[in-house]
Amino acid sequence: MASQLRENNDGANLCRHLVSAAKTIPDSLAVAVQQANGKSISGLRYQEMDFQTLNTKSDELASALIYHGLTPGMKAVLMVTPSIDFFCLTFALFKAGIIPILVDPGMGVKNLKQCFIEAKPDAFIGIPKAHIARRLFGWGKPTVKHLINVGGSAFAQALTGATSLESLLKANPATEPFNMRWLDEDAMAAILFTSGSTGTPKGVVYSHKMFEAQITALKDDYAIKPGERDLATFPLFSLFGPALGMASIVPDMDASKPITANPDFIFAAIEKYQCSNMFVNPALIERLGGAGEACQHKLTSIQRVISAGAPATISSIKRFSKMLNDEVEVLNSYGATESLPLSKIGSKAMFNTTDITDNGGGICVGKAIDGVDIAIITIDEQPISSWDEALRLPADTIGEIVVKGPMVSRSYYQRDSATKIAKIKDGSEIRHRMGDLGYLDSDGLLWMCGRKAHRVDAEATTANEPKRYYSIPCERIFNTHSDVKRSALVGVKVAGRVTPLVCIELKQSVACSLSNKLYSELKAIAEQHSQTQGIERFLIHPDFPVDIRHNAKIFREKLAVWAQKEIKE
Repeated sequence: MASQLRENNDGANLCRHLVSAAKTIPDSLAVAVQQANGKSISGLRYQEMDFQTLNTKSDELASALIYHGLTPGMKAVLMVTPSIDFFCLTFALFKAGIIPILVDPGMGVKNLKQCFIEAKPDAFIGIPKAHIARRLFGWGKPTVKHLINVGGSAFAQALTGATSLESLLKANPATEPFNMRWLDEDAMAAILFTSGSTGTPKGVVYSHKMFEAQITALKDDYAIKPGERDLATFPLFSLFGPALGMASIVPDMDASKPITANPDFIFAAIEKYQCSNMFVNPALIERLGGAGEACQHKLTSIQRVISAGAPATISSIKRFSKMLNDEVEVLNSYGATESLPLSKIGSKAMFNTTDITDNGGGICVGKAIDGVDIAIITIDEQPISSWDEALRLPADTIGEIVVKGPMVSRSYYQRDSATKIAKIKDGSEIRHRMGDLGYLDSDGLLWMCGRKAHRVDAEATTANEPKRYYSIPCERIFNTHSDVKRSALVGVKVAGRVTPLVCIELKQSVACSLSNKLYSELKAIAEQHSQTQGIERFLIHPDFPVDIRHNAKIFREKLAVWAQKEIKE
């Protein structure tokens, strides 16, 4: 009873769930990591660990890290591929009160270096490849004092100039459970960097309160139960498995490049462990759906699919859903690194919104989950110091999406100006400005209309009044053309005035040119809808630049630069 009181009143730590699972279901599977030897399914192997062992190993590592000289409150970069070591190390850092810094390697060398400059890490824990890159590019050089290498050959370890994880454990063989560090629920527990798909990556300060809110949402709103097995394709989400009493099954794939995943490996992992849950982003939905359709594969054990990160297309969800049992849905979640999850909608309800989306009504991302308040405010680039209910716009009015809830972050790390722009004080709570535009309908459903930075405010001409165009409504209208794979709204300067232009990526079967016929058809489509009236410029781009992780977030900023060079006034 005393320990329970301490957990509730004297501090917070995500690892309390792991400790509890180690006591109640010690021999149950906690983690299984798939290891491929070549491209054949016959070469697949699995490394497994139960809850008791995961708890014990993370205790031993936490003790070894402290013995090595790390102290609570220090910050440690963690660049370890999804593995048993990744799970043990992450829980060890949380237990020791050491703040893990988690970055997406797919963000690029330049952005990674900037992340480490801002985060000022005290330690760098990584695989040999990460350490070699660290030495080559000077990541964290001014502040890092502790170097720990994870895995690799003896030769690779020698190149890192770091202490190996094995020698760290040998130097301090733990003989008793680690005395877990308890933090204030709002204290910094981790730093997670955004992907940087719409700008420079920012470090989001996570607290144990945020983690607890996410765990609660997965239990209550997504109905995940202890004993389930999750096919985990995203490292952060996979950590929630052990916290939920659910086994995390990690397939052999590059989590930063899901579009390159081998569908056979993923299907094999689901089949072997009879996974009931899976987390997939739009790139994987597209890839797995295509593979499943080609071989008529069925995912008979799956009871729930969670998709997040970017809006998946309805066509790709429909194709993917052919592999699922009739009653199983793809649950599309809305949120961001700063606040996730916020709302959700099942695929069956989403299919009923197709006509609205295709006619410029935005993408429906569902209703707010329990404990989340979503508001729409007037689009404004200026900071808002404090919340006033008068800011809230009426239903069916497009504006900026603002959210409040226990999973909403309070600040960015070392980014005071970004925090000032994105956060609104609401008493003791914080509201987050998502940077997205949308509206709430009369039923409380949230409809996404694109990023705030991607709207185009067309300036008046002698023929037209000034008009505001929103990316998702415009693009989904043009995407209905049978030859169009996807489109992207950008703003260009014509005769000194901001003018809307739509970049078009054609389907592979279509010749890459803008014929008079296609141009006339696109212009006619534009005139049929109030959201697109006035758009008269189109350019064919052979292959849109998109983010690596989701393969869905179009780099419109790059397309705008390209289009400006291409247009002829």
